[in-house]
Amino acid sequence: MRIISYNVNGIRAAFKKGFIDWLKTNPADVICLQEIKAHKDDVDFKQLEALGFHHHWFSAEKKGYSGVAIFSKQKPTAVVMGQGHAPSDREGRVIQVDFGDIRLINAYFPSGTSGEERQSFKYQWLDEFHAYLTKLKKKHPKIILVGDYNIAHEEIDIHDPKGNKNSSGFLPEERAWMTRFLKSGWVDTFRLVHPEPHRYSWWSQRFPSVRLNNKGWRIDYITVTEPLRNQIKDADIFPAIKHSDHCPIYLELS
Repeated sequence: MRIISYNVNGIRAAFKKGFIDWLKTNPADVICLQEIKAHKDDVDFKQLEALGFHHHWFSAEKKGYSGVAIFSKQKPTAVVMGQGHAPSDREGRVIQVDFGDIRLINAYFPSGTSGEERQSFKYQWLDEFHAYLTKLKKKHPKIILVGDYNIAHEEIDIHDPKGNKNSSGFLPEERAWMTRFLKSGWVDTFRLVHPEPHRYSWWSQRFPSVRLNNKGWRIDYITVTEPLRNQIKDADIFPAIKHSDHCPIYLELS
């Protein structure tokens, strides 16, 4: 199974930047998107069907905001919209599918960059989501959790750790949550394969030179539960793909 996770920062904008042409290169069997900022009927999804994709969308109630989608060559055996947490589900943050005994969860974690209220919502969401996942693992031991986590975990995951020590996404409390999460039975697939520095998945759009000079953050992850550790075949980040301020990240399982 080859999986892509990709925050497209607006799927309609990504379509205009060649997203469909990229899909034609067959980058993966399952494509998980975050921040689609659209509903299914806003997009020419027939282009996806022509490429053989089954597609499932969970959009925010607010137009042009948040939302997640999963495109897959194989039809899922089950689809779950949301996580049963109303504030999160209204924002279209989580969609889940099953492929046999594997549960794939595509999540768009909240950002706290717009102020204290959203930062507080982020902390609450993180704790509630972790509790939800812990309970879910008892029923589904094999889980793949992909998405924009909006957290750079370690100093190696951000170009300027000292300058960003007070920035949302790299706050001590967020990083501590990520440490607890991983220690509770989850594997950071990219770091397992790639221990080297200077590998990022998001670059600020404020200054064009930021991406050119690779001054980024690694805030997009594919983590798996321990029972899937030995099935990790490859993991990577594809910064050359540029439909968004993020880039796709990749996992291959045997």
